[in-house]
Amino acid sequence: MIVDDHEVVRRGIAEVIERADGMRVVAEAGSVAEALRRSVLVNPDVILVDLRLPDGTGIDLMEQVREIAPQARSVVLTSFDDDDALAAALRAGAAAFLLKSVRGAEIADVIRAVAAGRTLLDERTLTRRRAEHNDPTADLTPSEHRVLDLIGDGLSNREIAARLDVAEKTVKNHITSLLAKMGLQRRTQVAAWVAAKRSTSWRADGL
Repeated sequence: MIVDDHEVVRRGIAEVIERADGMRVVAEAGSVAEALRRSVLVNPDVILVDLRLPDGTGIDLMEQVREIAPQARSVVLTSFDDDDALAAALRAGAAAFLLKSVRGAEIADVIRAVAAGRTLLDERTLTRRRAEHNDPTADLTPSEHRVLDLIGDGLSNREIAARLDVAEKTVKNHITSLLAKMGLQRRTQVAAWVAAKRSTSWRADGL
């Protein structure tokens, strides 16, 4: 069963599922109340649910549907890549968490896996995501990481360019990019971040 308040979204997902082997859409719903009524009638194996619905949330639905159709397993499909939403979905019993930017084939694969009894969302997933999100350098390229380290060493843009054997303009471009990715505004903030990070590492190592 597909639960989303946008008919176009429901129709698109339904087409993907209907084309996949061994699956079919037994119902569609645009609200929590409608989904609960239809759950009783169709007894779905898997419920694909959006987090934001006009009369409640996907979390509300997942919690209530366990009383009506305890065998049904839930997959969250949402636009919001948010750790709080992920944690709430986990507590409500979701077996998987997908973003609406996902490819159609992946939706079908996840539904099939969840229907077979697999759980793709667990506390380890949430812990790992939080650890990744807490590192502002996670999205830096290798070159940007190198520039970051050299800024931390106190080198000027010209000195970094000489060290890496690149043009000074290239270094400036790297700095502009890493500032945006790290959510910082000035080069001095980068230097301060590196210093704080190194200080933490040294204390952890007992130095």
